[in-house]
Amino acid sequence: MTVPSSRRRWPRRVLRIVLIALAALLGLATVAALGAVVLLRGSLPILDGDRGLPGLTAPVTITRDQLGVPDIHAASRADAARALGYLHAQDRFFQMDLQRRGAAGELSALIGPGLLKTDRNLRRHRFRTRADAALAALPADERELLDAYTAGVNAGLDQLGARPFEYLLLRRQPEPWRPVDTILTLHAMCLDLSLSAADNEEAWAVVRDNLPVAWSEFLLPRSNPWNAPLQTGPVPGIAIPDTADCDVRRWTFAGKSYRDFRDEQLGIARHDSAGSNNWAVSGALTGHGGAIVANDMHLGHGLPNIWYRARMSWPEDGGRRTVIGVTLPGTHALITGSNGQLAWGFTNTSGDWADLVILETDPADSTHYRTPDGWRAFERVPEIIEVAGAEPDTLWIEETIWGPVWSTDSRGRRLALRWTAHDVEATNFELRRLESAPDVDAAVALAGRCGMPPQNLVCGDADGRIAWAIAGRIPRRVGWDGRLPVSWADGVHRWDGYHDPADQPRMVDPAEGRLWTANNRVTAGEDLAMIGDGGYSLGFRAAQIRDGLRALEKPVEADLLAVQLDDRALMLENWRALALATLDRAESPPDSLRLQFARVVRDEWSGRAEANSVAYRLLRSFAFQCIDGVYELPLRPCYAAVPEYRDSWLPHRHAVAWAVIEQRPPHLLAPWYADWDDVVLKAVDRTMDHATSEGRALDQYDWRAFNQVEIAHPFTQMVPQLARWLAAPTLGQPGDSFMPRVQHRSSGASERMVVSPGREEQGIFHMPGGQSGHPWSPFFLAGHDAWVNGDATALLPGAERHRLILRPTDH
Repeated sequence: MTVPSSRRRWPRRVLRIVLIALAALLGLATVAALGAVVLLRGSLPILDGDRGLPGLTAPVTITRDQLGVPDIHAASRADAARALGYLHAQDRFFQMDLQRRGAAGELSALIGPGLLKTDRNLRRHRFRTRADAALAALPADERELLDAYTAGVNAGLDQLGARPFEYLLLRRQPEPWRPVDTILTLHAMCLDLSLSAADNEEAWAVVRDNLPVAWSEFLLPRSNPWNAPLQTGPVPGIAIPDTADCDVRRWTFAGKSYRDFRDEQLGIARHDSAGSNNWAVSGALTGHGGAIVANDMHLGHGLPNIWYRARMSWPEDGGRRTVIGVTLPGTHALITGSNGQLAWGFTNTSGDWADLVILETDPADSTHYRTPDGWRAFERVPEIIEVAGAEPDTLWIEETIWGPVWSTDSRGRRLALRWTAHDVEATNFELRRLESAPDVDAAVALAGRCGMPPQNLVCGDADGRIAWAIAGRIPRRVGWDGRLPVSWADGVHRWDGYHDPADQPRMVDPAEGRLWTANNRVTAGEDLAMIGDGGYSLGFRAAQIRDGLRALEKPVEADLLAVQLDDRALMLENWRALALATLDRAESPPDSLRLQFARVVRDEWSGRAEANSVAYRLLRSFAFQCIDGVYELPLRPCYAAVPEYRDSWLPHRHAVAWAVIEQRPPHLLAPWYADWDDVVLKAVDRTMDHATSEGRALDQYDWRAFNQVEIAHPFTQMVPQLARWLAAPTLGQPGDSFMPRVQHRSSGASERMVVSPGREEQGIFHMPGGQSGHPWSPFFLAGHDAWVNGDATALLPGAERHRLILRPTDH
């Protein structure tokens, strides 16, 4: 009898071979997994023991606390720089690599073709060439520290048991750190903090070039009544036009009205989408008699966080200098913090540090442009961009005597970029000298010499004094205010070098005993003319900080942390009153969405941007819809000229829209509205239609559902599944743009610090993420919960948990 093939048994020999093969495969998989574990563990930073570090003059002791915050005890500032570089490389080298590559336009060489477009955009700055020039101009003492830091970075990288895990996943080898890379790290901060002035200038020029003058002046105000500058003086505000050119009833535009509900994130003006806060209270007003400085710098979120905490000490002037605060991996300086005599913090000035130059090209030869010395050919510079897994790409950059050709305006004219970050004079590490500044007088004298993206420096000293100054170089403009693009061809408009640092704006020992900045306009008069307008924030946040400080009696550190965490939505109070009054006048059916809106904002309003607040999200959306109701018609020519144009690119929109709705001029009312009450009611309707869309219950439309804060490693953008290991828990957070507690889905406070110089033991600090960039490190998210919850955790490192000694060695 023949057995059917379907019922035949496998011969034992074949079965044995299959089992052996499976076992071998399983063994190989196990070995591979164990190898991956060994490599990942090998890339963890060294926390304990003795290690050699070439170039040290004496042993350096590094202790770490429960959060991984290092305390560096060195025999010299150069040794401290070398040890800091060692730690930065061990904990954060991939972050440092992305920063230098981002500035240089070299990301594709590491990541691949997906970032070629980004590199082509960034490479136009030719920052690697500019960084070489800035490096050559550094003074000898600064170059010594930079060389020590660089050597420390490379030693720290070499002493890892395996390359950082990101390179294992990318199958790449990390390239050594070079001194010029630290200059590039500074340039990366310039890209983040000061290039926006050129973006704003280009956007505002669309209004100037496509609308009547009266409309342009109305839509581009220089200030608003809500601002809280430190200096008082007349600054043109919001002036509602009443000329015939601005009567929209005479305008004829084809097309539908722009009345759809816009994405809530688009409603945030880019001037208010990030930002920072800092302030100081003099010792005469505080509870303990010492000056207190508070700083929370608002930047994009990521893991690891941009800052790296550290305390460093070394002998100086017959004693021992100790500094504590945050460092920027890739650089050797303390960025913000305290040196025991002086505490300081920064916010972005929002001044005008970049200008767009209208190029007059030769009608007979487009390869030439006009200069004060006659026609000149564009200089064409090739840049070779290496691309991992693909052929190199060649980018041809056109340069002018003022800077690279940057863009084309709405009239088709080419624009060149003139930017402080391109100049050697505005690129240095004078900021580091704040580490030894004894008082506020020394700090403000130093501020104008700093080569950095210009910042509001607010500081206080151990004698209880406080001061404000612009830290950074300020260009000397001639012929115009720099707010909008103009031609420089005849030499009437130009930059004439930089202002003398001694002449730059400052304020020392203010009579009020308080200073505050929040990316708003801080100055007036000649100081404002010097700084210019690069896109100031609305100013309401600054006013809320000012008023919060004035309300405090004998404040101490915890009181100033409470101001940092203030999420009161005071700016929406007027919009709430407007909505309720208008709804009361309207006749609405009992079950209408309008009455549901009124019930929630009347009965459930807490006055705060709380995570669980439905009322806050409704009112916020309503305000943005009202703004659209004001802007949708006058900007029609801008939308036609630049289809992707957004009114959120314009300054002071909330204040402009509020002034219009409050005064209700009939000649500015779009024809598809019956009256200004109809503008308000339609804004309520659009808000409620969106809130209840797709069958959503109104109680699900809370602020938490929208303000989901995502803080993750950049790899999660390429492989979202990695978020399980490389991201903090996604949480709905309180806070928003127009209040001290600024919080958005991808940006917010990168740290919160409150400190009185000489009283560091009472200082407060927390930040998102942790010290380490390695997901297996105990310090990957250590301290993150304190930032989420706003806890008053200590500035100083805690009890010693780890001890590493770096010893001099020849190899």
